[in-house]
Amino acid sequence: MTRPSLSRTGRVLSALVLCCLVAGLAPATATATAAPAPAPSSATLAKGKVKVDAKLDKAKVKKGEKVKLNGKLSVEAPAGRDTVTGDEPLIVQQQVSAGAWVDIATSSCRPNGGFSLSLSFTVSASLSLRVYHPETTIYASAYSSVFALVVI
Repeated sequence: MTRPSLSRTGRVLSALVLCCLVAGLAPATATATAAPAPAPSSATLAKGKVKVDAKLDKAKVKKGEKVKLNGKLSVEAPAGRDTVTGDEPLIVQQQVSAGAWVDIATSSCRPNGGFSLSLSFTVSASLSLRVYHPETTIYASAYSSVFALVVI
């Protein structure tokens, strides 16, 4: 049995219907598969401001003698957030040659709270120290002013 062939007009009409179907489905498919807009991540939100104040109770100590480092971590909550009550990291750093800062002690402190550390050194030296608050998901980074300690 032979199949009846479509006339030229029938083939054009079939192609036109097929094109309309494909064109009608394309926008629906694109809309259905479009990814939703990403929610703002914590990296794109504004960070709260931080201020670190620190000072030593003595400017000169003997080797092995403890020196107290006292300070305060002041924070300003970022817009739209309350002040976080968890501990924030603090790092005591010493300046070495070429101006690089090396971590020598770590601690933590509550926002808008005070901290106190005991430090001791086993070598005679003149040290430049500071306290550093690294950037977190909520607060920006900050560091205290540089203070000197002479170990004799």
